[in-house]
Amino acid sequence: MSAAAKRYGAALFELAQEEGLEERLLRELDGVLACFALEEQYYRLLSLPGVSRPERRALLDEAFGASVHVYVANFLKLLCDEGLIGQLPACVREFRARWRKAHGILLVRGASAAPLEEEARERLIRKLAAATGKQIELELTVDPSLLGGLRLDMDGVRLDGTLRRRLEVVRSELEALTL
Repeated sequence: MSAAAKRYGAALFELAQEEGLEERLLRELDGVLACFALEEQYYRLLSLPGVSRPERRALLDEAFGASVHVYVANFLKLLCDEGLIGQLPACVREFRARWRKAHGILLVRGASAAPLEEEARERLIRKLAAATGKQIELELTVDPSLLGGLRLDMDGVRLDGTLRRRLEVVRSELEALTL
């Protein structure tokens, strides 16, 4: 994430927090990202050098106008003016990271060889919450190359209980014995 994205995302979060608008702005920013994902050409148009600043602002007003809070509308305009509209996803990630921290929510990203059943997922969330003392937001993906088990990444720490990792450990132990 660029320094600019961190700075802009943080500044918008601080403003939203002062006004008690964090959840609303986060929902609206997610909506803007969803719109841009559906209309990628429109998103690219906002960053073309041939489109003047007033034209970009008018495009944003036309697209989002009164449907978003004035802070979101002005934030989009500011990013366009500074040539940073391409940094919007990173700005939203920074905003969301600060929102999570302010609300005691820990993002845990995980991967498993097969999808977890809902009951197992809930048990995992409860265990992580008990161990960390935080509310858990769990994002799981399926990675068949793990062979079995689960890998979790949270707060810069990786917990790797996958079969693939265990096999790597056994292999390195065997190699150490034969030398």
